[in-house]
Amino acid sequence: MPDITTLALFCAATLGLLIVPGPAVLYIVTRSVAQGRGAGIISVLGVHAGSLVHVAAAALGISALLAASATAFTVVKYVGVAYLLWLGVRKLMRKGSTGDTPVELPVQTRRRLFWEGFVVNVLNPKTAIFFLAFLPQFVHPEAGPVGPQILLLGLLWVVLGVASDGAYALLSSALAGRLRGSARARRRLDVGSGLVYLGMAAWLTTEKA
Repeated sequence: MPDITTLALFCAATLGLLIVPGPAVLYIVTRSVAQGRGAGIISVLGVHAGSLVHVAAAALGISALLAASATAFTVVKYVGVAYLLWLGVRKLMRKGSTGDTPVELPVQTRRRLFWEGFVVNVLNPKTAIFFLAFLPQFVHPEAGPVGPQILLLGLLWVVLGVASDGAYALLSSALAGRLRGSARARRRLDVGSGLVYLGMAAWLTTEKA
């Protein structure tokens, strides 16, 4: 297993990467602003449940197959793109009342929030490639089997990711309380959410096999 020094370096590098907002953070912040702290936390858990799939895949060598196969990469990428496009268009097309009259926002079920975050992350091939490229940098074959080392590092990454993204969810929900008080604000949040989804879809299309 990796020694304490290696684990400390890994944690420092991971936190350095996690604090920079990426597509997953934008997704979580959008959910937190639109539906509150609970929705943001559930989305965090869904996203990082998806991360566990990629960690397991990296440990088993499946990510290596994905990286080597242009066809597999392309299929997964565009399934993810299609899903994000559908979410974005649905948000942009949603009709809402106008004005500043306070309204009660419709709340999605926790199950739906969780699985939406899970699917968004699982269908992101860049996450698989990231784990394949990043985790082995801290693996030492002389310290034992490579698979368990990758699994340990991946689990550490997920724990740190939950903490980092959870902080984003709490902060964004705390700052967004007033914005959720009117139908006009709700419509703006829907538009913002739709643009985030579409932006994530566009970002995925830039990835090369």
